[in-house]
Amino acid sequence: MPFATTADAVHAWVHGWALSRGASEPAARSWGFTVDVGLAHEIARHVLPAADEATVRKIAENTHAPGVWLKTFVPPRTLEAWLPPGWALAGGRNFLMSTALPAPGAAAPPFAEGYRLVRWERGGVTKVSVRAADGAFAGRAQIAVTGRTAVVDQVETDPAHQRRGLGRAMLRVLTEAAAGEGVTAAVLGATVEGRALYEREGWRVLAPLTAATRTA
Repeated sequence: MPFATTADAVHAWVHGWALSRGASEPAARSWGFTVDVGLAHEIARHVLPAADEATVRKIAENTHAPGVWLKTFVPPRTLEAWLPPGWALAGGRNFLMSTALPAPGAAAPPFAEGYRLVRWERGGVTKVSVRAADGAFAGRAQIAVTGRTAVVDQVETDPAHQRRGLGRAMLRVLTEAAAGEGVTAAVLGATVEGRALYEREGWRVLAPLTAATRTA
């Protein structure tokens, strides 16, 4: 795999995700990282690269405000069994995935007829937006570069415009842009639906990505 260990991939994902979302610089902890996100539904997240029951319970039992999330790399059933009362799984079933980026110069697949891609860069993050022929939103995605690694994020295709290759094309545009900046490996968090797209593009699952948050 393009990372020496899954822990290295998690490190890249945490820092790239924080840059992509405009969150705080990840603060290192003995068990992982804390990122201040600053949203009503997600005030902060604790990321545990090697979660265990004792650590999960300690963090959860000492977290009293809603809006704090735990991000782990264990199966949903495992994390659920570790949670104290007042906590529940959240965010659905997800996966940490990675890929090695090819050298710059790979041609992106053409967009379906009638669609137009807009691309811009700011502060280490490249974003793309796709519009339909009538100007309506069709899709978006972005990639955050942190040194030799990058994180693909916020990949979304409007339901009315799915199955036209837009996700694949946006992904290729972004990874080509990152490769041009010297990135050699990329990582992302994928849903069940997104996993199929990424696997077709050569991405591989490194670990489950399971979240939990306070419910009461």
